[in-house]
Amino acid sequence: MSSKDFIIKHMNADHADSLQLYLQAYNGITAKEAKGATLEDLTLSNLILSAHGTRYSVPIQPPMKDYTEARVRLIALNNDSLQRLGRWDVTLTKYRPPRGFQAVIFGLVLFTYVTCWRRSNLLPGSFVYENMGFRVFPDFTHFIYTIWPVFFPAVLGVHVLESAALAVLRLQPLGVPFGSKLWAIWMGSCFIEGFGSFVRIRQIVNEERAKKNGKKH
Repeated sequence: MSSKDFIIKHMNADHADSLQLYLQAYNGITAKEAKGATLEDLTLSNLILSAHGTRYSVPIQPPMKDYTEARVRLIALNNDSLQRLGRWDVTLTKYRPPRGFQAVIFGLVLFTYVTCWRRSNLLPGSFVYENMGFRVFPDFTHFIYTIWPVFFPAVLGVHVLESAALAVLRLQPLGVPFGSKLWAIWMGSCFIEGFGSFVRIRQIVNEERAKKNGKKH
């Protein structure tokens, strides 16, 4: 097998994510349109890729002198694609649910949303007051009722802002398509728990980077 054929086989087998990045960065197509991209041919000055039946060309500038330069040049092309797209070097492909203390926070905030969405739920006689534990702590419940006009809108507002920040500062740079199932799950989770979502995403990113670094040795 020639070095050129080896490079093509290697890129298709192990670096499909890079091929998709090349197409998005240099041909201006969406992640959905680039999905399943394959490297059909490689010259000293171009990559010839195909996705969903359409062929594309990605320039290698300046052209390579020979194929021994391919590894370094393709890595540089990958890094330039990330920069052009405003992407990180990791793609987020999974959701990780909260555990431990984060799960407690998730449950408490969810309980607050479910029970306190209406102020009258905190009054004696309401279904929520009588059946969801508030009648056991009447003084505390009265306190929440008193501050509700500030407390509940503030909780909602903070979590809306955190969700918006997650979308812009984490999901978009990590290649999660807007409106996808994964995007919706992370956004919903952040709306409930807030900062915990950022913590778990950072953990996933660190784990994926460690895997990449491990493969290099």
